[in-house]
Amino acid sequence: MSQSERSSASRVRLVDVARAAGVSKTTVSDALNGAGRLPAATREHVRQVARRLGYRPNATARLLRAGHTRLIGFAAREYVEAPWVYAELAYFGQLVNATTRAALTHGYGVVLLPTSGPDDCWLDMPLDGVFVVDPVAGDPMVGDFLAAGIPVVSDRRALAEAASGVGTTGRWIDFDHGGATRRVLDHLEAAGAERIAVIAAATTACFHHESAGAYRDWCAERGREPFIAHSPSPGLQGVLDAVDELLDGPAPPDALFILVEVNPPLLLDAIRRRGRSVPDDLLLVCTTEDPTALYTDPPISTLSFLPGETAEAAVELLVDSVEGRAGEPGRLFSAELRIRASSAFTATG
Repeated sequence: MSQSERSSASRVRLVDVARAAGVSKTTVSDALNGAGRLPAATREHVRQVARRLGYRPNATARLLRAGHTRLIGFAAREYVEAPWVYAELAYFGQLVNATTRAALTHGYGVVLLPTSGPDDCWLDMPLDGVFVVDPVAGDPMVGDFLAAGIPVVSDRRALAEAASGVGTTGRWIDFDHGGATRRVLDHLEAAGAERIAVIAAATTACFHHESAGAYRDWCAERGREPFIAHSPSPGLQGVLDAVDELLDGPAPPDALFILVEVNPPLLLDAIRRRGRSVPDDLLLVCTTEDPTALYTDPPISTLSFLPGETAEAAVELLVDSVEGRAGEPGRLFSAELRIRASSAFTATG
């Protein structure tokens, strides 16, 4: 075999064998590892295809057979079209830090996984388990890890979608996103807002999908027209462009509920440059963990999804799975609305 052929063979993955053999990745895994209840003919067929393609077991599988690596993977999946540094955003940054602290207390390290890559590239990393945050609809990462027998903690939708393909599931961390959205909208309505607009991310992650859906339902129940703009990419600029779009419209809103992480001082500056004053003629609530929200003028009301508590629970669930303990199947959290002067109330937290 030539050097180029050897290089090509080294890139063959479990999913490639499954496709060539016309079976699932679970069947391939069972056939190559002598597991499961497979017909002898199926097992031999898979092994022949694997040999023909030059498949070699990935590092994770080899290490798992030898014992735990004591490494936990972390991935944020809101945007998967291109790589992005999720730890730069306040919520994900705090979630990464809290996950790392919680993992260390259990004797594990944390590996930050890429947001995108070819096929199942993440399976080449030697991990005991994975915490997948904000997976998109039909996210392949969750299913690939479960099919490889690697414990996963993620949201219930992603686990249910993956289970239909691999026959197994992980443990879950979830929020009542719709209920949290309604609390914010009810608060803004009570403060006198009549045209409440929402800025969401252009992603199929549960948080944005369910929050935007709850907003539309809330508007329909009151006979109000929904005003929603989407940020097409992570980072500040997409949010500021969406703010400009809404405030420059023919019927600008009198309240903004921003679901995307944003820098509070820069957001207020952008609103003022559009000739609007918070809270005098524009009420404002942001979903952010940025600590500057408390110190802006005015302080900004925030909806917090509790990254510290979420990370600790996720690590406990994951370690239970890795170490073979029954434990809880999952945990449901409630977001915390922290009302401050930007939504016309005296700060309470």
